[in-house]
Amino acid sequence: MKPVSVFHAARVVCTVLVCLATVAPACAAIRAGFAERDISPEIGMEQPGGYHKSFHRAFHDPCKVRVAVFDDGQKCTALVGVDALAVPPSLVDNARRGIVQRCGIPAQAVLIAASHSHSSGPVGMVQPGEFDHASPLVQKLAYEQSSMANPEYLQRVEQAIIDAVGAAHESRAEVHCGFGSGREDQVAYNRRFRMKNGLSYTHPGQGNPDIVEAAGPVDPEVGVVAVWNVEGQLVGCIVNFACHATTSPGGISANYIYYLEKVIRGVMGDDVVVVFTAGASGDITQVDNLSPTKHPAPEAWAQLVGGRVGAEVVKVMFAIERTAEVPVDFRVKTLQISRRKPSPQRVRECLALVENPPTGVDQTMLTFAKEILMLEANIQSEPVASVEVQAIQLGPAVFVSNPAEYFCQYGLDIKQGSPFPLTFPVELANGCVGYVPTDEALGSAGGGYETRLTSYSNLAPAAGKMIADTGIELTKQMQPTQIPTRAPHAPFSGAGWSYGNVPPELE
Repeated sequence: MKPVSVFHAARVVCTVLVCLATVAPACAAIRAGFAERDISPEIGMEQPGGYHKSFHRAFHDPCKVRVAVFDDGQKCTALVGVDALAVPPSLVDNARRGIVQRCGIPAQAVLIAASHSHSSGPVGMVQPGEFDHASPLVQKLAYEQSSMANPEYLQRVEQAIIDAVGAAHESRAEVHCGFGSGREDQVAYNRRFRMKNGLSYTHPGQGNPDIVEAAGPVDPEVGVVAVWNVEGQLVGCIVNFACHATTSPGGISANYIYYLEKVIRGVMGDDVVVVFTAGASGDITQVDNLSPTKHPAPEAWAQLVGGRVGAEVVKVMFAIERTAEVPVDFRVKTLQISRRKPSPQRVRECLALVENPPTGVDQTMLTFAKEILMLEANIQSEPVASVEVQAIQLGPAVFVSNPAEYFCQYGLDIKQGSPFPLTFPVELANGCVGYVPTDEALGSAGGGYETRLTSYSNLAPAAGKMIADTGIELTKQMQPTQIPTRAPHAPFSGAGWSYGNVPPELE
């Protein structure tokens, strides 16, 4: 594949919030509030997550909006976790406007992130009216044959976000916060593999003899921000972990996040609000393609992933120290990134295939021919995508967000380049631009599902590094604090435990 110049692949338009002082003012005791709202879809609504229509036929557990608001006396920010496949840009814009009107929290200080639950409500993939400009054929492909958002449901989610942020803002009280991270390396795996033919495949299949090695890393870090009230009760926490929410235990569900929440609440209290943010997991799922044993059933799989991650969160919370001094800050930068375009020849071939599909044609070919035609129509109206990169600081921790299904390596790069003791990448936040693979994945030895050109995933190859570089840049504009630690022990008194400072007594 011919390399694409950054200058030709993307144009950058910056919207940067500039700090007014070089030294941050001393902050008052941190105040925080938490809230949640139910956004479970109705039976019969579409279930997003694929390129065709699928419908919910059962209920497993509630889908929610979960919110944490932090106020240091100088600045206020809201972190919103939504049990959804994605959060469309229009939903984010509308919710932010409502939050500004209700609470006065600046739009740039509101992070709205999807958990990427594949068992959630109809927020996508196609948006209402998105293809009204296109030909009748493309409109039919988009509205009748593709997964599509429900406009009434979108309005419900929007209002739930505004209400939950408002409730959390109104409930702000003095708290103590703890910051830490653990490690869970038994439930998330890279789903891409280098093959003997020189390419990389996604989910090549268990036992495939042509697998050479994994084509990318994993990130086992479990990020935790925990908040206790002045009486010492845990009121809420924010959890960051990199793994697709594709366990889908059966029916409407928050996916494995349900069991993550259940474990934390089981130990810490039923009223604890658990705000989940998905780490850089565009190529990370619960599926271990190298496992010699049969995969668990969906329910057991959801319990396994959510249970182990939740247990790790609890372990971290028991060990971390607490502080009331938590400076809050935020930065935003918006990139304008060009889309990859299908060639005219490919568009013609896809049109012919869709209009007159041969007998016995492979369904996968038809699916991605449909996607090419939809992408071509999208490019006519929006050849450049807006990509918001945001950084939210809570003391020693920073959440660095982007709207992509972002490859894990880029998340690790952001962690490496950030000056913060704790850096938590957040994908599928403040919009949705589809998969953003690495340069290697889009190169001659790459390939795989995530690199397919679709109406969902189509950003220029330079996008991934641009997003990472921007995220690192934003973290360097803020002033991290140190993770609270226990006070040092008293100087040695000259004697230890008198019961224990004797030689062995044999008689």
